[in-house]
Amino acid sequence: MAINLLNTVQENLHYPQLQKINPNTQEADQSTTRTDNFSQVAIPVILTGLYKLSSSDEGAEAILIEENSTDWVSKIFNNNKQEIIEKIAAYSNPQNQISSTELNNIATESIKVIKKNLPENATFKDVRLFLSNQTDNIFPYLHASLHTGDLLNDTTVDDNTNKMEGPISSMMHSIGTLFSTPETEEDKTGKI
Repeated sequence: MAINLLNTVQENLHYPQLQKINPNTQEADQSTTRTDNFSQVAIPVILTGLYKLSSSDEGAEAILIEENSTDWVSKIFNNNKQEIIEKIAAYSNPQNQISSTELNNIATESIKVIKKNLPENATFKDVRLFLSNQTDNIFPYLHASLHTGDLLNDTTVDDNTNKMEGPISSMMHSIGTLFSTPETEEDKTGKI
């Protein structure tokens, strides 16, 4: 049975159910309260960041090996850490400060779920493939107004076509996922 990483993380952390983004309005389909908005934006942003992090061997290795990192937000967003925290805070509740600890908790739980669902003796390629296969579950929830793709140097993640559904869109997403799964050093050389 295929796991939905976004839903599993949301449920494990006891956040309210997330709402998909309408590709036409670029807003959540149903109204959410201000307290719900933190998880509505934070979970997809962190998962998108982990997807992008896994595209490098170093990032995939960090996800696969690091057990107790307390600063995933820095690993994911590098010099843009403070900017993403401020964007999430502004969108979710401008009156409250959001700490990187809250975002790191989402990342830590996400990584636990990823590792639990990888095959025994997983490689970088397994991490990369798992996260690449999750993009159809993540991108429909990602708010383009946060410009997460700009902060990750990958503007394709903010494309509103990622939020479209239906048989043709699903087929196009599958083809895009197939071609966007980066080649690892292992693929190139047969060695890690």
